[in-house]
Amino acid sequence: MSDQQEVKQSYNASQIQVLEGLEAVRKRPGMYIGTTGEKGLHHLVWEVVDNSIDEALAGFAHHIQVIIENDGGITVMDDGRGIPVDIQKKVGRPAVEVIMTVLHAGGKFGGGGYKVSGGLHGVGASVVNALSTTMWVKVYLNGHIYYQEYHRGKPAADLKVIGDTDRTGTTTHFIPDPEIFRETTHFDYETLRVRVRELAFLNKNIRISIEDKREKDKKESFHYEGGIREYVEFLNRSKDVLHSPIDLEGEQDGIKVEIAMQYNDGFASQLYSFANNIHTHEGGTHEYGFKVALTRVINDYARKSQLMKNTDPNLSGEDVREGLTAIVSVKHPDPQFEGQTKTKLGNPEVRTITDNLFSASFSRFLYENPDVARLIVEKGTIASRARSAAKKARELTRRKSSLESSSLPGKLADCTSKDASISELYIVEGDSAGGSAKQGRDRMYQAILPLRGKILNVEKARLDKILSNAEIRAMITALGTGVGEEFKLEKARYHKIIIMTDADVDGAHIRTLLLTFFYRFMRPLLENGYVYIAQPPLYRVQYGKTLQYAYDDKELEKIQGSLPANVKPALQRYKGLGEMNPEQLWETTMDPGNRVVLNVNLEDAIEADQIFEMLMGDRVEPRRDFIQENAHYVQNLDV
Repeated sequence: MSDQQEVKQSYNASQIQVLEGLEAVRKRPGMYIGTTGEKGLHHLVWEVVDNSIDEALAGFAHHIQVIIENDGGITVMDDGRGIPVDIQKKVGRPAVEVIMTVLHAGGKFGGGGYKVSGGLHGVGASVVNALSTTMWVKVYLNGHIYYQEYHRGKPAADLKVIGDTDRTGTTTHFIPDPEIFRETTHFDYETLRVRVRELAFLNKNIRISIEDKREKDKKESFHYEGGIREYVEFLNRSKDVLHSPIDLEGEQDGIKVEIAMQYNDGFASQLYSFANNIHTHEGGTHEYGFKVALTRVINDYARKSQLMKNTDPNLSGEDVREGLTAIVSVKHPDPQFEGQTKTKLGNPEVRTITDNLFSASFSRFLYENPDVARLIVEKGTIASRARSAAKKARELTRRKSSLESSSLPGKLADCTSKDASISELYIVEGDSAGGSAKQGRDRMYQAILPLRGKILNVEKARLDKILSNAEIRAMITALGTGVGEEFKLEKARYHKIIIMTDADVDGAHIRTLLLTFFYRFMRPLLENGYVYIAQPPLYRVQYGKTLQYAYDDKELEKIQGSLPANVKPALQRYKGLGEMNPEQLWETTMDPGNRVVLNVNLEDAIEADQIFEMLMGDRVEPRRDFIQENAHYVQNLDV
């Protein structure tokens, strides 16, 4: 009998491993929270906060508090009804213990506890408990304070009464387990603050506070009576708007729809959709219903009001969304999520309901506000003309973007490899550094594209003007992906795009211009981790035959501090990449074995939108405020 046959014959019930209770969560945490990195760590907070939000949506909680404690844990407090403490008949244990220790236990699974609930996975407190070294809950209910503590998901003792109270609500505290979260257990205040503010916008009249006890006086409170109407105003705060926000709220078949929108004089559109407070990054039926209705209603109005001739082509969806900021939020009793990251709403009935509710409201608005309606139609008409011009420019770029090297930009020094997964494109500031990079590179997999001067600021231009810029056209052709709505990630000729600029103010500006272009017109490159920033050294330290490089002032101090007292090294401060010879550039900035590169990732598209608009938009005031707020972070500004 062969070894293989033995294995087959001995495969029986005794080999089936059954993970009891929350052991499955600890064994495969990624299945429940997505990742055990920083994103998964912060997801724990939202699983607990979502329970409090559900109490608020049901009309019982009004104030939710999120506190980062000195012990590294998180406390979430609400003034809702309090988790039930009576005995759950099926298991014979208090309901609060069941919710904290049993997967899929709670008031969200057809038990009638909540009409609508948030939370991406619906696994909530029990998963947080399983992935925490310590967790405790205090329930304020029936005039008493009930307390129970847990260690790695298991009760340390029975539920007990520890005092009396005249309030109701629930307080939960947990400390994440470093055995699970090996990358970090440090909670980032800014990450939590952005989501807390978003939840306050999405759930009007609920007050949500955040406090960081690790730092003195670091606390904020968010409360928006206008809900998503105020959210749109907030997103447009650094833009010149064309009208007051348009908002609607309606309900059909138990599905609640809220939409707020406002046009500004910019060119980018910001459309964000949510389902049960979850940001549906990939869109879905609610977003599709809104887009279809928006395009149809504007075209119908334009023709009936004779703002467009019968011979004029219809405005496209892209045309009518230029300069639009919109929030589409639905609350559904049974949301169905799909897509790669489970953030795409799939319920087919939501499309029709969103379309119907929005169409009636928006059409009425246009007829009641003819001046604003004219501005919206005119903006779409100008966008349509620009789109036609951009189409011609794109076709020109496309004709030049075959994979044959003869049709690639003349300034591109391409790599030999045709395998995109190992190929790298260095976008280099200036011909001088470009020349050194071309000589120092590994020709097999490293391509060099030098840029002359600064590219166009795409935040202030339409696509037709952007595509007439020679430097941007060269980049688009070299990358091979296309641009804008025609972008195709699978056609990328390089899976690493490394921005290599001087370590000075001009270099930082060029880097920001490039990132703005990638974000607005090639966003999947950022979303899939294809974009990197090279970190060239600031100093060259030589003593005798020993040569070292320092990438910042702290590293320089460390090198200097390690030298014998009688040694005076030769110190060179690099002002630009062009000062390095090919060997030095390879050794410090291009050799995969030695180089330092930062991967640019996109955690929060809404926050990224705001930063690019603030840094690169027309209005000076928000930029000045940002500089004043962050000036103390700048240690050594080289101008």
